[in-house]
Amino acid sequence: MKTTHLKSPAVRAAALAVVTVPFLAACGAGGSGETLTFAAIPAESSASLESDYSNITQLIEQETGVDVQFQNASDYAAVIEGQRAGQIDIASYGPFSYVIGKDSGMNIEPVAAPTSDQDKQPAYTSLAYVRADSDIQDLADLKGKKVCFVDAASTSGYLVPMKGLMDEGIDLKTETEAVLAGGHDASLLSLDAGSCDAAFAHDTMLNTLVSSDQVEEGALKPIWESAPITEDPIALNLDTIEPELAEQISTVIREKANKPALVEAGICASEAECVLPEEIEYGYLPVDDSDFNAIREICDATDADACHSVN
Repeated sequence: MKTTHLKSPAVRAAALAVVTVPFLAACGAGGSGETLTFAAIPAESSASLESDYSNITQLIEQETGVDVQFQNASDYAAVIEGQRAGQIDIASYGPFSYVIGKDSGMNIEPVAAPTSDQDKQPAYTSLAYVRADSDIQDLADLKGKKVCFVDAASTSGYLVPMKGLMDEGIDLKTETEAVLAGGHDASLLSLDAGSCDAAFAHDTMLNTLVSSDQVEEGALKPIWESAPITEDPIALNLDTIEPELAEQISTVIREKANKPALVEAGICASEAECVLPEEIEYGYLPVDDSDFNAIREICDATDADACHSVN
């Protein structure tokens, strides 16, 4: 690996002085010089996150000749502050956490987002669920109820639900008993256990919990679904990656981080056996910053606390 692709240790040292993110190991390990650090947060409590991203990190290594070290982040804030500090070179964000980081002045660039259909732009939705025997029929019925959310910087688990409730005349912070569960799976599992009257989560999470036998099929039902949201972007830290390498990585992710290309590259034996994060059926397609303007508009409308860090 050629260390000249990465910005100097002095730049990284200065960035690291800004903030320390405990979950990250220091960059620069390995006999060949510095490595690129790729970080992501799990949509659910998962010990397999590193293996979920292993085909993507292997692709970047194979195409660029640069070592990639994967780090499992603890939450959205850890990814934001890790890239701000220069400790993370490549990160998988939620749409809202990407906007928080980008609009706070971080020099990051979204390059691609996942999709299960190569002919459709990367998008997903937020859903509100209740237990099957609940009398709650829509968001208007959530006033005064105990509601599980994911994280204050979660797009589908907090910000978009906040706007949905606001449209029904409900203030999330004063007219619901809000519980931040910490993960999309935790939000729905808390609902299933009776700890909440309703819960919000990413549109694929319930299927994941049912297929893994953590929630019985039919135990929970949706009562609301949001408009489409641009999917979780992979973003490059342009303060820690030299322009030539950043352009190379961007092209690799946009054009080859999909199952057919991974098979062709010899990284996956077959498309059926090719594992991608969150059970993505196809792979990644290009996105750019303008694809996340809808999140900025929701911030303007809701004035959510987390949005203040982007102004």
